Amino acid sequence: MSFLSETLSRVKPSPTIAMTNLARELAAEGRDIISLSAGEPDFDTPAHIREAAKAAIDAGQTRYTAVDGIPQLKQAICDKFARDNGLDYIPAQITVGTGGKQVLYNALMATLNPGDEVIIPAPYWVSYPDMVALAGGTPVVIEAGIEAGYRISADRLEAAITPRTKWVILNSPSNPTGAGYGESHMRALTDVLMRHPQVWIMSDDMYEHLVFDDFRFVTPAQVEPGLKDRTLTVNGVSKAYAMTGWRIGYAGGPVELIRAMGTIQSQSTSNPCSVSQHAAVAALTGPQDYIAESRAVFQRRRDLVVSGLNQCEGIDCPTPEGAFYVYPSIAGLIGRRTPGGVEITDDRTFAMELLNATGVAVVFGEAFGLAPHFRISYAASDAQLIDAIDRIRGFCGTLR
Repeated sequence: MSFLSETLSRVKPSPTIAMTNLARELAAEGRDIISLSAGEPDFDTPAHIREAAKAAIDAGQTRYTAVDGIPQLKQAICDKFARDNGLDYIPAQITVGTGGKQVLYNALMATLNPGDEVIIPAPYWVSYPDMVALAGGTPVVIEAGIEAGYRISADRLEAAITPRTKWVILNSPSNPTGAGYGESHMRALTDVLMRHPQVWIMSDDMYEHLVFDDFRFVTPAQVEPGLKDRTLTVNGVSKAYAMTGWRIGYAGGPVELIRAMGTIQSQSTSNPCSVSQHAAVAALTGPQDYIAESRAVFQRRRDLVVSGLNQCEGIDCPTPEGAFYVYPSIAGLIGRRTPGGVEITDDRTFAMELLNATGVAVVFGEAFGLAPHFRISYAASDAQLIDAIDRIRGFCGTLR
């Protein structure tokens, strides 16, 4: 009898974390590494948020809190949803977790039974299918390739829905592609979902504020209010306010679901960090000018990276609408060989050979459910990005 649970057979370690850890290990060994694998802003958390955390510590706000969030934060989240998304929630419809990942996981654990299906567009964030599997559900993946702008169509969504479908997960702008669903495209999807009342919507809006050019962010319950009572709208402070390590995610949804998620959290982590919660209040209620400033930096970096990658032989890099990722295709490099004779058979081989040859760490597309691609996070300095693109261009030029 194995000591370890059979549950482990349904899940694999996060490839993004694995690649980031490998890059750190190589750097610690003295290698010249540029890691573009982690999805994390490279800016400091804004000063007023840091000051709010210090004030909370000095005021003794270091004890247990309510399991799923302090009242001040829940009210700030209600105000945020009303201000930014036109969604009206009361505090009883709000949950706060230790990052957006826990919020998503709690919802799946609270609702899925064996045989329940969850529709996940691919490319997807690496954790979606594994969280569904851990919760006992069945991931149903719909591929949306580069020719579709990495967005699923209404017809593809309709065809994937069965009597067993319980959730569909939508992520806009997307990790890993940066692709966003504009209002007309989102309405086409919500029209489908209105015809299937058994299907709930999990909207991962973590990159809401990181959108570029004239793209306008919308969330499903905003576009179709008729879906609000079966939508969990998930967000957090990690990406918009450079607070990844503070670990605060949140969601708004129906009271019954929020209570069930609270029950799961009460028997797992209990409350999120008390100090981080007070910092999140400052993030949501304080000055918002930081968002526009960081967005401008990310847009400049996006343009730099897209232009540079499209000058690399065999790479095709679309321009994303948001987030801080690009997801280029390497279809033009499959079958070529490195100077050492290694054949580029897939994107995993490409990523490993690129790392070995140049010290640039990226994440292979297979991890996100659509190959042959790779993901770059351009949450790095301009100098690092320019250097990395030069190294990638040189590597591609050596393949024959």
